[in-house]
Amino acid sequence: MKHLPIMLLGALVLTACSHPAPEAPAAAKPAPAASVAKTTSEPAQAKAPPAFTPPAESAIPTGPLGDEIRRGMAIFTDTPEHAHDYVGNGLSCSNCHLDAGRLANSAPLWGAWGVYPQYRKKNGRVNSFGERLQGCFRFSMNGKAPPLDSDVIVALQTYAWWMAKGAPTGEKLAGAGYPKQGFKPPQPPDYARGAAVYAKDCALCHGANGQGQQVAGRNVFPPLWGPQSFNWGAGMHELDNAAAFIKANMPLSRGGTLSDQDAWDVAMYMDAHERPQDPRYAGDVAATRAKYHDTPMSLYGTTVNGHLLGSGTAK
Repeated sequence: MKHLPIMLLGALVLTACSHPAPEAPAAAKPAPAASVAKTTSEPAQAKAPPAFTPPAESAIPTGPLGDEIRRGMAIFTDTPEHAHDYVGNGLSCSNCHLDAGRLANSAPLWGAWGVYPQYRKKNGRVNSFGERLQGCFRFSMNGKAPPLDSDVIVALQTYAWWMAKGAPTGEKLAGAGYPKQGFKPPQPPDYARGAAVYAKDCALCHGANGQGQQVAGRNVFPPLWGPQSFNWGAGMHELDNAAAFIKANMPLSRGGTLSDQDAWDVAMYMDAHERPQDPRYAGDVAATRAKYHDTPMSLYGTTVNGHLLGSGTAK
């Protein structure tokens, strides 16, 4: 079994808190610093990507097209309510793509629409935008993929198309995705440091146990691990994705206030907890890691504090 040694800690959608730092669990063995340590030489950027501002919600047209755009927005912001047949947890698209998919540096919809179709290493083939949305349901929502011609996929694609109206196609826009370029921690991520960051900056919203907060059965703040969170196949389980999202956007409304090190440490803490199984799992954690998770950014199939991650969701 391949281990990813490091002292680990992490979190996803964070907000300041006065809870005391939890007692640090037994540390995992430190991983080679080269796996995530900051490098001294980084490639020079060619030209700055073009900037883009999506249209205001008030600009949604009237008539059938506007109705479909609004339906897509409703699915995006309350996915369990409007796409309940395809979700397996309580998460909504807007939990990771903030401000109804509008906010720069939180993988906004307007930044994704124009770069598809594209080849995705995750499944080894060219994907349409609709297929990319299907993957979100399968992994982030821990559910099942709606058919490409379903009302759900059509509405979401219509919303994304409208959000990107006027944007150049075929090139990455400023603020698209999560800002990962050159974003490396000064030191290898550490679980114990991450636990302290989580208690201070995340637990107020996401709870000391990482299970979020609900009102009337709906998530106000999403669970970051456990049975109702994203599964081991979701992109947010990878340390670089989680750290970049956290750095840019968390604590909520205070993005950019955590240090690079704190963002990586708390991402480690979050991603070192159990969550639902990768749907591509074929009965063996080691084989699943070798096939889909063989990267220092994934903790799946590694042992942290005596627990083999991917071996079962801790309730």
